Amino acid sequence: MDEGTWEKLSQVAVLGAEYDSPERHPHPKCLKETRAKLLESIYGLLDKREKRQLIWLHGTAGVGKSAVAFAVAERMKGLKMTEETKIETRLAGTFFFSRKHTERTTTGHFFATLAYQLANNFPSVKNDVNKAIYENPAVLDSSKSLRDQMMALFRRPLWHQQYRLRKCPPPVFVVDALDECQPETVADLISLLGEALRDPELPVFHILLTSRFEEHIRKAIQKDEMRTLVHEISVNTSGEGVGGIISLDGEDVDNDIWTFFQHSFTELRNRHSDFPQPTADIIMRLANRAGRRFIVASTMMKFVDDGYNDPRDRLELMLDLTTKLLPGTEVYELYNRILSTCSNPNRAYQHLSIVAALADPLPISQISKLLGHGQGNDVETTLKQLRSFMDIPTDSSRPVNIYHSSIRDYASDSSNCSLPGLQPILPHSLLASSSFRLMIHDIPSRTTLMDALLELKSQNQAMEPHDPRNLQQSLAFIVEPPEPLQVLMGLLWLRGARGSGLRSWLGTLDG
Repeated sequence: MDEGTWEKLSQVAVLGAEYDSPERHPHPKCLKETRAKLLESIYGLLDKREKRQLIWLHGTAGVGKSAVAFAVAERMKGLKMTEETKIETRLAGTFFFSRKHTERTTTGHFFATLAYQLANNFPSVKNDVNKAIYENPAVLDSSKSLRDQMMALFRRPLWHQQYRLRKCPPPVFVVDALDECQPETVADLISLLGEALRDPELPVFHILLTSRFEEHIRKAIQKDEMRTLVHEISVNTSGEGVGGIISLDGEDVDNDIWTFFQHSFTELRNRHSDFPQPTADIIMRLANRAGRRFIVASTMMKFVDDGYNDPRDRLELMLDLTTKLLPGTEVYELYNRILSTCSNPNRAYQHLSIVAALADPLPISQISKLLGHGQGNDVETTLKQLRSFMDIPTDSSRPVNIYHSSIRDYASDSSNCSLPGLQPILPHSLLASSSFRLMIHDIPSRTTLMDALLELKSQNQAMEPHDPRNLQQSLAFIVEPPEPLQVLMGLLWLRGARGSGLRSWLGTLDG
């Protein structure tokens, strides 16, 4: 494969969307001996060679869909296509969508990412991918027709594998959290995946797709042309659905939640020898309050074992917090109760809202700098009280990451939080005004920025005459006394022209 073409593909492939990417630490995993029946059923479906399938695993927030997707991907990665091969595994490609990162909220590089992984797994695919990109370099553009991308980067490479794979177990693609993709592109993506699955000229392969039960996803998957392709794994136990239904939320989950708590407390006791092993009654109380949601159980344990407070005191506090928490209650009620334990719950909610609003995660130091004096003074102190909700790295240069999308949902809408005296903020407005404040304050001392602006001004004749945002007008503040509004317009134009992100801008302030 041409090195230049491969480099282009590697630059647009979203590496963070791979199931085992360091960007996704800590990875959601199924604890050993949990989800056994569910995983066994999925593996059985993935071993079928008769026809291609889209296995749709859906459910409410926190039931463990991403953990199952990770477990399946890891299992397929460990299985070879043939006994002779040293490279080719059954895991053909993965894409884990996430609202935490802008590149993982769109389908623009979905097929390029799968093609990159497919070519790494099947060396013979590289020539087909190379030829497709050579013939049409624009196919790597995220704004290119999604169908053109599917045909060139997905169907074409698979088509050339039909003969080679006819006696092999089916390769598997894993797509997680489709509900975190921009809704307007989801229907097209599902339709194109269905088109590939129906193509008689492609080898048998399977797709595991996970999502919440969102209406726009349901409509796309339940179209007539998809019905024969889909096998549904649902929290719905009524027996209704697209295909055969396996429960993701049945009675066996109670045993899995119990096992999770028992394992977690054993690990905690191994690190704190003076921590008494909780009684069966205590574990049962916590398991009942989890309401068959792994995210609730996981949040409870993160609260108890936060690494800074005495776990005995935290366990007593958690038991007290959940005394009136009914089994199966909404996860938001648990979040309310945990937030109430912070020294300043209102402030904690505001900072949580700000972290949730960031398009891409930032380290604590940059969040503090962005918010400035006042709001930014106590960011570190406040966020460290929210370890149940987010990963606070010991390395201050690494970004803060919210553990679960349900926490983002909770913090993004003040109506989800019932804290007394809550003073909701508009986090996006606050972040925008904070960004403008930093930019305006920084302009006089930034010769590099001024040089870049002057360079752009010198090229203003290249602009189309009918461009409503004429470059000369946008950069007028360079030769005139800078007014704040002119500065903002110039910088907004520059941001669009140069593609600088918030994090890289904040990084320059450290220099």
